[in-house]
Amino acid sequence: MQKKLSLGAIVVAVIVGYFAQQNGVSLDLNAAAGNRKSESTVAQAFSRQQSDQQVRGSAKVIKLLPDDLKGSRHQKFIIRVPSGQTLLVAHNIDLAPRIKGLRKGDRIEFYGEYEWNEKGGVLHWTHHDPQGRHIDGWLKHNGKTYQ
Repeated sequence: MQKKLSLGAIVVAVIVGYFAQQNGVSLDLNAAAGNRKSESTVAQAFSRQQSDQQVRGSAKVIKLLPDDLKGSRHQKFIIRVPSGQTLLVAHNIDLAPRIKGLRKGDRIEFYGEYEWNEKGGVLHWTHHDPQGRHIDGWLKHNGKTYQ
């Protein structure tokens, strides 16, 4: 019985995958688990007061802030990850496009470097590194990647 169930599950997965591919849908069966792991990584880095941690996840925009125009220009906003923790996002708009049309309440996905602070932390390096010395990060909003 166990082998029949396993074979049936495989057949269903193959059929779903085939139809998803035919309709231009990308399936990432590990995406939900990966986001939970990344969000727990953010929470762990905060509780351990760690910085320089590469993190990935999704969040809700809770506040838009004025751009930081001193030195390298940064688009700034605050996000809340599903665990409840907040992060300041400092997205370098000299190296990556500004997220146009970003609004409070919007959802974003992120991949960047976490820096600890007592307010929850800062997410930066959400862009490519033109010198190739740092891992490239990104932000995704409404299906578009900003890097």
